[in-house]
Amino acid sequence: MCERRRVNTTPDPAPRPAPGSDAPTSADAGPGATAGEGAASPRRRDRGIGVVLPRDLPAASVLDFARRAEEIGLDELWVVEDLGFRGGIAQAAVVLASTQRIRVGIGILPTAARNVAFAAMELNTLAELFPGRVHAGVGHGVSVWMVQAGARVPSPLGAFDEHVSALRALLRGEEVNTDGAYVRLTGVVLETPAAIVPPVLAGVRGPRSLALAGRVADGIVLAEPATPEYIRRALEQVGDPDARVAVYNVASIDDDRARALDTARPALEWIGEPDWAPHITPLDFAEDFAALRARSASRAEFAAALPDTWVEQLAVAGTPDDARARIGAMHDAGADAVVLILAGADPFGALESLAGLVG
Repeated sequence: MCERRRVNTTPDPAPRPAPGSDAPTSADAGPGATAGEGAASPRRRDRGIGVVLPRDLPAASVLDFARRAEEIGLDELWVVEDLGFRGGIAQAAVVLASTQRIRVGIGILPTAARNVAFAAMELNTLAELFPGRVHAGVGHGVSVWMVQAGARVPSPLGAFDEHVSALRALLRGEEVNTDGAYVRLTGVVLETPAAIVPPVLAGVRGPRSLALAGRVADGIVLAEPATPEYIRRALEQVGDPDARVAVYNVASIDDDRARALDTARPALEWIGEPDWAPHITPLDFAEDFAALRARSASRAEFAAALPDTWVEQLAVAGTPDDARARIGAMHDAGADAVVLILAGADPFGALESLAGLVG
């Protein structure tokens, strides 16, 4: 058994935001903290490519999809935990057990929905059985889902701070004692901590949440659309040059560029909503984008009217050469892994289109 180090993870109460003022929405889209002068040079980025396991894929097809993702050479496969669909940890377990190499990310586990001690036990089990192949994404949880599930908290930032601090300490094999507003643990320790501690990545988007992630997490997961401009701004707000960065983006790849763009458009219909404002504000067409959404009667009408040049920036969409160039730009901006959300009605066909991007 490893040597236990006692740790109190209760945060200093002084900087805690007022309850109810820190929900991760468009209200959290103001200026954020930047990295200080004299910071160490950032580590070398991984430049990986991954794919999201579709949340509505028939259960009988899940393992075939995961195995094929590994076969074509993708570096990562990410599972989602959207309310009413499949559980993130259960999906990760079966995918890990059915593959040999591919890294599996869980994105995103809502901190308010799980007791941190039991979350640490689940993640540590995966890390023990599949060393070095597990990345855990955690976040506030989508507000409406947290309300539906009875898990909404007054201070999402406060709950996130306490949960992630305790989770990482537990995964490191430390004995945790804490008496916070949301996390209360007495003498909790993992008896067999994994030799390779799984990184905990924050799935957040606003500048205050990103700044907090830079202090308490191992990295970040950025939701789609994660343009190079948004990636750079998010990293400035995180303030940690060593933070691991996984970014999601809608993907549609076809030798026919016009067909690829048309397939991607419907998958972008949500990004005109207020919660996506932090993703859009760094772009040079942000004002025109907002105006288009304002005059569109529906999300579908908005998506259909997106100009080709915008779709090319808001998704990995176009020919294989277009896709390679766009993914390269995201890597150059600071992404370790570009994780693709496949657009269109044929997930296996879309998966095959990624084969030409790796190797």
